[in-house]
Amino acid sequence: MRSRATPFAAAALSLSLLAAGCSLDRADNAGDTVQVVIGYQSKTINTVSAGTLLRAKGFLEQRLQKITDGGGAKYHVEWQDYDTGAPITAQMVAEKIDIGSMGDYPLLINGSRTQANEGSTTEFVSVTGYNPKGALNMVVVRSDSTATTLRDLAGKKVSASVGSAGHGTLVQALSRAGIDPQTGVEVLNQQPQIGASALESGQVSALSQFVAWPGLLVYQNKAKLLYDGAELNVPTFHGVVARRDYANKHPEVLDAFLQAQIDATDFLHGKPLEAADVVAKDSGLPAEVVYLYNGPGGTSFDPTLKPSLIAAFKGDVQYLKSIGNFADLDIDKFVDDQPLRKVFSERGSDYARALADQANETVGSGTELWLDGQDHTLPQASSTDLLRAVKAARAQGKSVRAAYIIDAELGTRWFADKSVWVRDGANYLPFTTSPAAQRYLHAHPGATTVSYEQAITEVRQ
Repeated sequence: MRSRATPFAAAALSLSLLAAGCSLDRADNAGDTVQVVIGYQSKTINTVSAGTLLRAKGFLEQRLQKITDGGGAKYHVEWQDYDTGAPITAQMVAEKIDIGSMGDYPLLINGSRTQANEGSTTEFVSVTGYNPKGALNMVVVRSDSTATTLRDLAGKKVSASVGSAGHGTLVQALSRAGIDPQTGVEVLNQQPQIGASALESGQVSALSQFVAWPGLLVYQNKAKLLYDGAELNVPTFHGVVARRDYANKHPEVLDAFLQAQIDATDFLHGKPLEAADVVAKDSGLPAEVVYLYNGPGGTSFDPTLKPSLIAAFKGDVQYLKSIGNFADLDIDKFVDDQPLRKVFSERGSDYARALADQANETVGSGTELWLDGQDHTLPQASSTDLLRAVKAARAQGKSVRAAYIIDAELGTRWFADKSVWVRDGANYLPFTTSPAAQRYLHAHPGATTVSYEQAITEVRQ
């Protein structure tokens, strides 16, 4: 079952009613069958290891079937698909969803709002995907916009899902740019797809959202990147919450879920292009956009609750309090790594070692060429080599499906043809935004900007 997400305002109303005691009980069992309800976001790429990929590959059902085959209970898994974390939280408050995945800011809201009663109280049990610098959230403007920096948004309308990771990035970025996030811009609280339409029609000047929306709109030539969240240099991530009451009643289900999440993570690490194709087919997103994020150099998929992420998590509290959307929450109690540690032990894996490992396990440089008709990509040693490969492919009459680069300053994986290019001697360097390129030019007076097509024409084989 896939439920359409309700608007944020409706979710907030639901939460208000639930706080007043209007929740409905859901029986955990229907006869001898244990019901498992999972809330996920099919189009949020950083949750695929606990959502779209996990669902499509059937890893959870396979794990639960092993329990049944061993003489245990029967299980029925229901998947509910939403656009943001807010409605998932509303359903968890109502004790209608048992396990859910969402971004860092929504996770905090989830923890604060579900603690009203024992049946709905949740615990943060694993991470799905993260970026150590914050590149998962971005601000985009229309392709024909004259804006080049965040300061150009002063006094303008900006679309964001209030309380989301994308909104949090906007607030922090505006503050650093010297713009009061409360009065300097007008934030329209919109679901991602509504905001995308508003941007396209010119109703708003910019859109601040989480993956995969920025990449999708830029790929579709409906937007260009104005601000890369990596400039904040603050980790951003998505993760999994489980209702504690449900997990206590059915610990084997949470154990199976975390086992299945690791199964999905391993599959993504080993076969990122195939995983992108699976997610694309199930979510309706272009495979080229999915692979931007879950390919080498993109999102780090790692379930461990790393100290650096938890530290950033605690730092997010100030933002939530600034928008009046957060009740006090004991984060140390909310974060519970014991179930995940148990799963690592069951698999014979070293949790402490995985916790300390900061490497992106999806192997590859991140600079790749994907040609039409090929079921594999061509890794490149550098951005200059990528340009050479594109030039050679065109000379042979081959069509480029997608080309990916790693930003020379921030390390963000991005589309080569949507990047800002700089020529410095014989080398060609890509940047996600104009300000990033300008910073390089300022430090290297001999360098100059060139278009993507010009770079391809000029580069020597």
